[in-house]
Amino acid sequence: MMRACGTVVLLALTAIPGFAQTTPITLQADAVLDGRGKTLKNVRIAVQDGRIKAIDSAPGPVTLGRQSAQRDGGYDLRGLTVMPGWIDTHVHIMNHFGREGRASTPGETPVEAMLFAAENAWQTLIGGFTTVQSIGSAGDKDLRDAIARGRLPGPRILTSLEWITGGTPDEIRANVRKRKADGADLIKIFASRSSREGGGRTLDDAQLQAGCDETKRAGMRSVVHAHSIDSIDAAIRAGCDAVTHGTGSTDATLKAMVDRGMFLEPQFLVTHNYLEHKARFLGVGNYTEEGFVFMEKNIPIKTAMIRKAVKVPGLKLVFGTDAVAGAHGRNAEEFIYRVRDGQQPPMDAIVSATSRAAEAIRLQDRIGAIAPGLDADIIAVDGDPLTDITAVRRVVFVMKGGVVYKNLARGRSGS
Repeated sequence: MMRACGTVVLLALTAIPGFAQTTPITLQADAVLDGRGKTLKNVRIAVQDGRIKAIDSAPGPVTLGRQSAQRDGGYDLRGLTVMPGWIDTHVHIMNHFGREGRASTPGETPVEAMLFAAENAWQTLIGGFTTVQSIGSAGDKDLRDAIARGRLPGPRILTSLEWITGGTPDEIRANVRKRKADGADLIKIFASRSSREGGGRTLDDAQLQAGCDETKRAGMRSVVHAHSIDSIDAAIRAGCDAVTHGTGSTDATLKAMVDRGMFLEPQFLVTHNYLEHKARFLGVGNYTEEGFVFMEKNIPIKTAMIRKAVKVPGLKLVFGTDAVAGAHGRNAEEFIYRVRDGQQPPMDAIVSATSRAAEAIRLQDRIGAIAPGLDADIIAVDGDPLTDITAVRRVVFVMKGGVVYKNLARGRSGS
């Protein structure tokens, strides 16, 4: 653990000078997915002061490698597929396997927990995700702020802090106001039990209405955890902004989401991750044998729902993984599940993790696309994910805010 954290710190210190750089950096690419559904061919992307300054097709020399880029001003990304840094709208960045390899470590100190979280952040960043929404934990705030200060490498983090799970309508409104005062970026509301407990509804209409209404009054976004059809319908009636999970969604529910302009964020990865790491979770909290049976039974139900959702015109289906311990740094596996099992077209899966996700978190004026004026969050993968979605596993270049954190493309001739 200490070696991993030492590597993180070293890389952070070597990357920080990039924030002060005013000399333009040029990225040359022959295939760019712009994040909005278009493919750009044979372009140069000019980056200055952390933002995309211009995109043009004029030929020009480029150099290879971090040091030469700082000296001569370029990266050759030809032969790769370039796209905006990915956005995961649902992670739990603090969640980790502790020193004993379990999901719970009795006696773990706050320092230990934060070191594991910093490692999660680093693995997520070099896995191609330059922004995540962590929903959530009170500890997210310190990690978010450390990364924002530029002294710790990791994705841009938005956090709900702790969840809202119940209370009277007045108590729920007070909790929303408290989350905002404490520094939350959004509000997460539990309207149903977890999938391990059957996913049944837990909040009535008045409670959910209070939570989502007060969130709007506070100028924030509401994300509602809902599995059952009645909890999903209640979130729609309450005018909430987004539903996460949405397992019980029906044709009528999905159409209502379109009509209301709501976002839906289902996931494949989280359940598969739990099953792959069952021994590490079993016996912690509600991770029981019965809970694992519930999760396994949910896979075909969730698959059928997502296959239906991807065909609904106008539905704002966004990318999220619900990444917990074991999934950080593997977030891109969700793309593969979405395309292979959910039958989502590859380009739409990528858009769901770029411009559509940026819209969902209200940062579309900053991130989510390769376009002049936006932050230079740019990644490259080895291969073409439009023809082979497993290319998302091969992230070889990561730039966030104009700073390069990963470059395995060095040594390519580009010709």
